[in-house]
Amino acid sequence: MDIKRIILKISGEALSGGGFGLNEEIVNNVVSQIADVKNMGITIGIVVGGGNFWRGRQGRDMDRTVADHMGMLATVMNAIALRDALERGKIDTRVMTSIDITRIAEPYIYKKAERHFEKKRVVIFGAGTGNPYFTTDTAAALKACEMHADALLLAKNIDGVYDGDPKVNKDAKKFDRISYLEVINRGLTVMDKTALTMCMENKIPIITFALTEKNSIINAIKNQSGGTIIS
Repeated sequence: MDIKRIILKISGEALSGGGFGLNEEIVNNVVSQIADVKNMGITIGIVVGGGNFWRGRQGRDMDRTVADHMGMLATVMNAIALRDALERGKIDTRVMTSIDITRIAEPYIYKKAERHFEKKRVVIFGAGTGNPYFTTDTAAALKACEMHADALLLAKNIDGVYDGDPKVNKDAKKFDRISYLEVINRGLTVMDKTALTMCMENKIPIITFALTEKNSIINAIKNQSGGTIIS
């Protein structure tokens, strides 16, 4: 797999190490790896989740649109925190958001994002798709399609795709490779069906892996992560 441009989706849970807020050690590890990936000549876009601060389903009695708007803001918190860490690591970075928060970040404009990539900047896409009822997985798939990425890297707290929940079932089997359709047909909770279908229709492979593993992002690009490839 010849990879020159990636979209890296990092869940909020992965950035926190499974808890609330941000884990500095994990964030610093991400910064270090992104520096190494850039040195490989690979262009990087990042889509961040927000589950370490807020998940829409927490607002049980809340209007779904309101809860999802709160989730978008949570992703922006992660985006600007990651930008700060990257810039402290001397990595030129821009945050672009799907909702207008112009005092904090640039609004997402396709041609402007492409220009940032041409200048070898890391671009962090915040606020999901900017619409309720869509997950940040769908936002990542959308950005992978729009920005013509060679692969979508899915960094989570779990090291790949299993046929069951490995936290509950110790006998759950991990897949090295699996097709988009099999993930959908088995109802595996890797990412939502909209995101999977979008990647399938545009032939964008998805590489899932555990963020906390050593050199996890680089190993995923080199197909040495021990994770799962969905294609």
